[in-house]
Amino acid sequence: MTTPVACVVGWPVKHSRSPTIHRFWLKELALAGDYVLKPVEPDAIQAFLADFADSGFVGCNVTVPHKEAAFRAVAGMDEAARAIGALNTIWLEDGRLLGANTDAPGFLASLDQEAPGWDAAPGPAVVLGAGGAAKAIVYALRSRGFAPVTIVNRTEKRAEQIARNLGGPIEAARLTALPGLLGGARLLVNTTTLGMEGQPPLDLDLAPLADDAVVSDLVYVPLETGLLKAARARGLRAVGGLGMLLHQAVPGFEHWFGRRPTVTPALRAAVIETLGAAASADAGTDAA
Repeated sequence: MTTPVACVVGWPVKHSRSPTIHRFWLKELALAGDYVLKPVEPDAIQAFLADFADSGFVGCNVTVPHKEAAFRAVAGMDEAARAIGALNTIWLEDGRLLGANTDAPGFLASLDQEAPGWDAAPGPAVVLGAGGAAKAIVYALRSRGFAPVTIVNRTEKRAEQIARNLGGPIEAARLTALPGLLGGARLLVNTTTLGMEGQPPLDLDLAPLADDAVVSDLVYVPLETGLLKAARARGLRAVGGLGMLLHQAVPGFEHWFGRRPTVTPALRAAVIETLGAAASADAGTDAA
């Protein structure tokens, strides 16, 4: 039997933490297999995916800038990927290339683990940013009953487009409306790169938030962003982006290697050890 090997596909891809995660689980579960980096230039990704069944890989994660190409290349996808319009996980099944978006369930699993009961009384939520990560977060929050979910972005048109595409109780607003929105929010999520190492800080007054609100920041370099520090200083529950990175990897591993792994403190420590050595914009909020 051929040893299963999965990979992460991107350009560049050298800063991905995915090999650390999947190799940790392979060792922990005593499974034969490997997970490697696969740099693929933008002009070569279409051919790579078209010939994926002959590549020797059992599946892959997809990171920037190849997510749109992967979305077009698969023969089938899960409901989350279809609704969000992006996927990050691919596997072969009966010779067919299938895909899923694991960012949304990864985000939910992270909050479930680090802030138990965060969705016990869902209500209004505020999402900062209108990129690919924001789409997954809005989809995830809608699935847990949060309404309305307001997307706040510097360019309101991008936020409005997400609201139209996903449908439901989703609204769009400009940054100037943010102070008024925070007063009724049960949850605040930052999906932008603000606060990431090497990027401008996210300067935000959290005073309007209720005392039982939860704050989440998808940035994980640094682990403790300015937003998270401010939230904890106010006594709010705060959840960083590392948990989402770890939890989004679970479904792919199960597809590729046949066992469902768990996110543990030991795994978290193994990934944290790699973060201090090579922090970069590529490692900030992109899950793969």
